[in-house]
Amino acid sequence: MSRKTLNWGIISAGKISHDFCVAQSLLPKEEHRLVAVAAQDLNRAKEFAERFNMPKAYGSYEEIVKDPEVDVMYIGVIHPMHIELAKLALDNGKHVLCEKPLCMNVKETKDLLQYAEDRKLFLMEALWSRFFPAYKKLQEELQKGTIGEVKQVMAVFGVPISDVDRLKYKELGGGTVLDIGLYTIQFASLCFNEEKPERIVSAGHLNDQKVDMSSSTTMLYSEGRQATLVTHSLIKMPSDAFVVGTKGSIKLHDPFWCSTKIEIIPNEGERKIMEFPLPDVDKEMNFWNSQGLSFQCNEVRRCILEGKIESDVVPHSVTLTHAEIAEEIRRQIGVDYPQDHGIHGQDTVAQSA
Repeated sequence: MSRKTLNWGIISAGKISHDFCVAQSLLPKEEHRLVAVAAQDLNRAKEFAERFNMPKAYGSYEEIVKDPEVDVMYIGVIHPMHIELAKLALDNGKHVLCEKPLCMNVKETKDLLQYAEDRKLFLMEALWSRFFPAYKKLQEELQKGTIGEVKQVMAVFGVPISDVDRLKYKELGGGTVLDIGLYTIQFASLCFNEEKPERIVSAGHLNDQKVDMSSSTTMLYSEGRQATLVTHSLIKMPSDAFVVGTKGSIKLHDPFWCSTKIEIIPNEGERKIMEFPLPDVDKEMNFWNSQGLSFQCNEVRRCILEGKIESDVVPHSVTLTHAEIAEEIRRQIGVDYPQDHGIHGQDTVAQSA
């Protein structure tokens, strides 16, 4: 890519794609441009394109990946379709930013990461939390040793979304672990420098579709360190996250996965709260603080301009570690998917996230 403007194609016209495009509108037009959107319903794609002043709309995913003007695809469908559509984009020379979780299990994740590496194209899981100013401040304070040696991490994500189709049906990749649980996993991994836990102990409750409606996990690390992770889809919980060290604690305020407020709580001395407000937007958003979806886009552009095929912030190794942890958690809870038994998502009805 010789020019400096990154041309985006959007796969799906659903809620998360809407928020992504609203966030994109906050970025400099000379750096990021929305070129095309594809949905299985052409009329829906046309309406979406008009809403965001995109010049092109397609009624199939096969068409958009062949558009020579598109540099990178944003994939916003439900996760059982991720590997198929990401490969389709990569086969047509497109870089990929794919919503989380990148894939359904470890096997698919390894497969897709290698697929992109073989084609020397950029691929990143859209772990947008990592690019928030509050997360950058958290990492800065941890590196400075502000709270001493980290011994305990706690993260809770509880929202009443058990009736949402993508959460409750197995064929849609349902369950809290792959949906909201990944945010708790990534938080613990970040605070422990992406180290793999030595042991994982998990339990949870399943619905009648045999996917998890809640989970409770303890991850044990060396030297007496541990993480406590909770997900719940039946009730609203205070969704804060804490990292506790020998000299104090740091709190990411609810919603911790896209927090705009960080609090440093020393064992001795006064608390300090820092806020990182997000810009206002002129369109209604579907999810909390979705303006922050724009932060990751700058990383995608930087990497592609520099010829990188993976991000330094969310490298392929981190994506794989998170997939391994998630798979072990749901194995203990008793959740499996058709993909775990070699049945892929081609026959799954593609829905937008």
